[in-house]
Amino acid sequence: MTRVLAKLDWPLMRNNIAREDLDAVCALLQQKDPILTQSRHVRQFEQEWSDWVGVRYSVFVNSGSSANLVTLAAIKERFGPGEIIVPTITWVSDIASAFHCGFDPVFVDIDPRTLGMDTQHVLERITPRTRAVFLTHVLGYNALTDELLDELERRNIPLIEDVCESHGATFQGKRLGTFGLASNFSFYYAHHLSTIEGGMVCTNNPDLYETVRMLRSHGMVRELDSESYRHAYWDEYPDLNPDFIFALPGFNVRSTEINAVIGRSQLPRLNDAVEQRTANLRLFLDHLNPEIYQTDFALEGSSNYAFTLILKHPDDRLMGIIMKTLRECGVEFRRGTSGGGNQVRQPYVRRRLAAEPRDFPRADHVHFYGMYIGNYPTLERGKILQLCQLLNDLASTSRGGAS
Repeated sequence: MTRVLAKLDWPLMRNNIAREDLDAVCALLQQKDPILTQSRHVRQFEQEWSDWVGVRYSVFVNSGSSANLVTLAAIKERFGPGEIIVPTITWVSDIASAFHCGFDPVFVDIDPRTLGMDTQHVLERITPRTRAVFLTHVLGYNALTDELLDELERRNIPLIEDVCESHGATFQGKRLGTFGLASNFSFYYAHHLSTIEGGMVCTNNPDLYETVRMLRSHGMVRELDSESYRHAYWDEYPDLNPDFIFALPGFNVRSTEINAVIGRSQLPRLNDAVEQRTANLRLFLDHLNPEIYQTDFALEGSSNYAFTLILKHPDDRLMGIIMKTLRECGVEFRRGTSGGGNQVRQPYVRRRLAAEPRDFPRADHVHFYGMYIGNYPTLERGKILQLCQLLNDLASTSRGGAS
């Protein structure tokens, strides 16, 4: 008997820019002579974001990928060349930024309950050439452990947190992005907070903050907040125009007042959005068949970006049925979860490294038998339950043979 499949109309993302955010942009544009390049709204957004996250400093840039790039460039300036320990499951820009800055990426396998770096694997990969550990909090799950933090502090190795899709997630009551020397956030379309495109570098370290400010804008000394830092450069280079001293080989990754206004408008809604996304994830996992699907994710402190659907055991036939059925039902998904799965399988990595994908079996399992499905605050409870029932029925059908 042929089963009639319901159309769920479930896109991967929904735009979270509301009418009130657009009205704030319109108010800016209706001014007599509005400044649209980086100015006071960028400054205010940086301060408001710092207050929300719980850090001293933030630097607004034009994307989360640019945040990755200028952060690793700042690490290179401070600590020199060497190795950066990176995840196998992450977004391409984390690893690409290591390549661009001349670092050697060292990959580690994942913890299946967080999809983040496995702590023991990280500690085994540290060498005298390790300049930082670049950890990603994948899809809203916290990837930190006490053991990792304690050991990095003992060895004086900087931690960089990529919190790009995990805004508001916590570890031991503190928001992610406050534990490392630096942290990166993305404000891409449909993230917890969106500025259309945009990203933020956060830190409590004044030297790193000033370095990132210069790197954001051509390496110019006039971008420094610190008057004493600026005067030191002026005194050292009296032959140069103080407005055009380029201390570092920087970039131009500034954002605009328009993007900052959108971010400032959304920030008051962010806590509610985080709470609803997390409630949606718990409902989803609570109603999946735990014998077929992985449901034991580490949920404490999570701030979900997208539903993680991972088979508990390898099953090519069931995976094929699930993907075919979701497409027929109008449910958009991304196989491999964050970044398309195991990054070591990607050509940009394989052309440069000797690492083999099979060296990372847990990341490889997610690569072939995992996916993510969209989650957003407006998602209806009934639709989530309907999807869970569909997925559970598919698993039962697959076990029982042909439908």
